[in-house]
Amino acid sequence: MSLNLEEKKAVVAEVSKQVESAQALILAEYRGVGVAQLTDLRSKARESGVYLRVLKNTLVKRAVEGTPFADLSGDMTGPLIFGMSEDPVAVAKVLNNFAKENDLFVIKSGALPNEKMDEAKIKALASLPSREELLAKLMGTMQAPIAKFVRTLNEVPTKFVRGLAAVRDQKEAQA
Repeated sequence: MSLNLEEKKAVVAEVSKQVESAQALILAEYRGVGVAQLTDLRSKARESGVYLRVLKNTLVKRAVEGTPFADLSGDMTGPLIFGMSEDPVAVAKVLNNFAKENDLFVIKSGALPNEKMDEAKIKALASLPSREELLAKLMGTMQAPIAKFVRTLNEVPTKFVRGLAAVRDQKEAQA
């Protein structure tokens, strides 16, 4: 079923809005992948906050025109699924993990703003820790000196109390 002109403009506007906020855009060929498997991929993408759609290549080319992802226009041939996200690691992980499970699903190319990536770079990006993991590590690193300082301050009264207890025990032993 083909789209009329107004529907095409709406799709281009929607994709343009997603591209504006995206930090990564990845193209993958899905030829031969079953509907059930693609439904599973879509649910995983939703959980990770990844915008994932099968779109006409000409509409996506119009949507990325004049954006940092315009270099991908040359790779937009064949049946493609487009994944984009504000978290570049999330979109790379979702599509790369799905490609590992399904031989027919092939990652073609991708881009970070103003930087085109091939499949090897996308796999390297997917191997990075997620944003949440990095924030947790950062918070742990920032919290460590403060926690050590608090433990050090706590040792002063603890040693004083232990000293008093030792004196008390010594006097009780003498009595």
